[in-house]
Order: sequence, then C-alpha cells, then structure tokens
Amino acid sequence: MNRLLLTLALLAALMASACSSGSSANANMAQSLPVPDTTTIVQTGDVRIGPFDMLQIRVFGVDELDGDYQVDHLGRMKMPLIGEVEAKGLTAFELASNLERRLEDNYLQDADVSVTIEEKLREQVTVEGSVNNPGIFPVKGEIGLLQAVALAGGTSDLANPRKVVIFRQVEGQRVVAGYDLTAIRRGEADDPRVFGNDIIVVDGSEARRTYGDFLRAVPLLGLLIL
Repeated sequence: MNRLLLTLALLAALMASACSSGSSANANMAQSLPVPDTTTIVQTGDVRIGPFDMLQIRVFGVDELDGDYQVDHLGRMKMPLIGEVEAKGLTAFELASNLERRLEDNYLQDADVSVTIEEKLREQVTVEGSVNNPGIFPVKGEIGLLQAVALAGGTSDLANPRKVVIFRQVEGQRVVAGYDLTAIRRGEADDPRVFGNDIIVVDGSEARRTYGDFLRAVPLLGLLIL
C-alpha cells in the first residue's frame, strides 16, 4: 500500500489526460489488461499472504529458525519459540516486522527477519474498497469481475460501481486498469476475467479513505503501470 500512495503525485499529473479520453472511453477493458505472470516467486511488497501460502523465513544469526513455513487454512503459521502467528492479509514485509517484534519481546535483541512468499495459492483474489465483505477469497476455475465482487458480498450502499480497478502483476510490473461495473451488469461491456493474485478495488466512500486521488486517476480507457 505504501508504494501505491507514493505514486499518487505522479498519477495526479495523469488525471487530466485520463479525463480527456473519457468521452471516447469504452468500459470493456478485457483486451487491454494482459494475463498475469506465472512465476511462483512473489517478490512485490504489495501482495497479501493468504491461506496455504508457502513462506520462506530467514532470521539473521539464528539458523535454527530458518526454513519454509506453510500458512494454514485459517491464515496462521507456527514458528518455534513464538508459536502461532497471524499471517493472512499481511504483506511479507508486515509479517517480517511482526515476527521481529515477537522475537524481541523475549528472545532476541534487534531481530532481523526476512520473509518471502515462495509459493502462493494461485486461485485466490483480493477484493477491497466499497464492498460489504472485503477480504481474500479462494476461487475455482475461471471467474469474471462480477463474480469476484459477489464473493465479497457485492458493492456497498456507498460504492461507485462505475469505477472498479484491477491490479495485476504483468512482466514484473504492477499494472492497473479501470472498469465500469454498471455497464458490465447491463451487458454493455464484457465481464473481464479475473486471475489468481489480482487485487480488485471498488470505488466509493470507503475506498477513498485509503486510495484517494489514485482511483480518480485510473482511466477507463488505457492502462497505468506503477
């Protein structure tokens, strides 16, 4: 999330060009957003840990704690000395910070922990913003944007379904595209396919508290590369 916020100044400069293209914008972006990377090593700091992910954890100077740890179905992992730790919904950096604090409480001074998401359950998506039940959801087979939003309980009363964005990792870069959910519901635009590890954000009052000008800067025609 910090990386996203740091891009807001740049994105604000793009808002004028995004708005100028709005008159000819087509809400169907399915052909514009490429398929995601297939690598199993997830290195971006924005990806959230989910159930059944495999984590590689290294504790500097304590080889006995180094190893691969799997997140269970509840989103937790167990580590020697500190026991059960909540991992679901955290980035690798956030989990590393939590582990450092836990280790420093009773066992180590100035703990230095690194976490890498080594294997990620591909069939899950994150839905955030103005939805009734935001979170990380496992999926089976192919699903579209409408179904993904439905997994999160649908759009909230304060949502703006005219602007829904999908974040995706493509060729090592973070790519984002905007969609008009209302047009998709009416059959005026195709329902784009959603892939594992996609992050979906529905615009609205709740989303603007976190994403602010970023959502307004994402055009409905074209892509932004972060």
